[in-house]
Amino acid sequence: MRRRSSLTAEKDSDPELKQRPGRAASGGRQGPAEEPSMGKKPFRRLGLLGKMKRIMMVLLVVYITIPIIIKLFPSIQAKLVFLNFVRMPYFIDLKRPLDQGLNHTHNFYLEPEAGLKIGVWHTVPARMWREAQGKDGRWYESTLNSAHPIVLYLHGNAGTRGGDHRVQLYKVLSLLGNHVVTFDYRGWGDSDGSPSERGMTSDALFIYDWLRQRRAESVPLYIWGHSLGTGVATNLVRRLCERGTPPHALILESPFTNIREEARSHPFSMVYRLLPGFDWFFLDSISANNIRFASDENVHHISCPVLILHAEDDSVVPFQLGKKLYNMASQSKSLSGHKVQFVAFPASLGYKHKFIYRSPELPNILSDFLGAAHPVAA
Repeated sequence: MRRRSSLTAEKDSDPELKQRPGRAASGGRQGPAEEPSMGKKPFRRLGLLGKMKRIMMVLLVVYITIPIIIKLFPSIQAKLVFLNFVRMPYFIDLKRPLDQGLNHTHNFYLEPEAGLKIGVWHTVPARMWREAQGKDGRWYESTLNSAHPIVLYLHGNAGTRGGDHRVQLYKVLSLLGNHVVTFDYRGWGDSDGSPSERGMTSDALFIYDWLRQRRAESVPLYIWGHSLGTGVATNLVRRLCERGTPPHALILESPFTNIREEARSHPFSMVYRLLPGFDWFFLDSISANNIRFASDENVHHISCPVLILHAEDDSVVPFQLGKKLYNMASQSKSLSGHKVQFVAFPASLGYKHKFIYRSPELPNILSDFLGAAHPVAA
């Protein structure tokens, strides 16, 4: 027993005889618990690659499926053009324009067709806001016979007449001494019906005639269209000119040439633009819904002053489409003798697609174009 104890003591005191860390007592072999750790990382990498492959496969299937679905069901493409189901801002009560800061605006409804109701806002000039408090629809209607110009505003797709950038423009135009009348086309906001290019143009014509019957003969009546509303505006003004009742001026904010060129240039189409058969899958589906908005054709049948406003950093309707439309309008025989003007807003200003109303130069631009100094609100 003493001999064995002394040998143990010698081992403990001699560093050469001590066990090295990580070695088993059986002579330095690795324990079985350490062996599986050698293959953990490769297995993890293989699992991650497998997940990525599955995700890529799903995305590829979705990418291929979307054009096929749109081709088979072209009504989907129409919804993507109009976006009337996108209502922004949400939870807005269109019956209460006061909630949007328009305390001199009246909400009412008209019937362009039997059984079809559309919602309308009428904002009086800002100088009349005190007088407007507590007044009913008859008072608002009677003010259209005053000496103040009237702007019929045609909004673009998505949202309603209560969209924030639209409301801000109404305020600017009202401060400049104008009546502003705007409405939601059939299928938008709280208006009845379903959207179509023909229906939108018909609604605009109805509102124009309603205003024309109530204004004083000498009062200017302007038409202002924005984005998709520029297509409605040129459709409307073409019809008005053909029947001999043109407006005093047409103002196009962020316009395009026609809906096919706009769809081809839209950011949403970027992932499919180089796809073989892009026109057949997407653009022909738009045409199948009788959607054209051919402003490039309409300018050859319009005979009134035309002002085009476009921001260089517009990513929704590319600047070059507005410039192209202007070039066509400036060469139009029907517009010969009428003022045709293009105003570009530099990208450094950041006005993009819907913030031109922020321009401090806008009042002067409108005053110069319309030929009279804008009145200062009292």
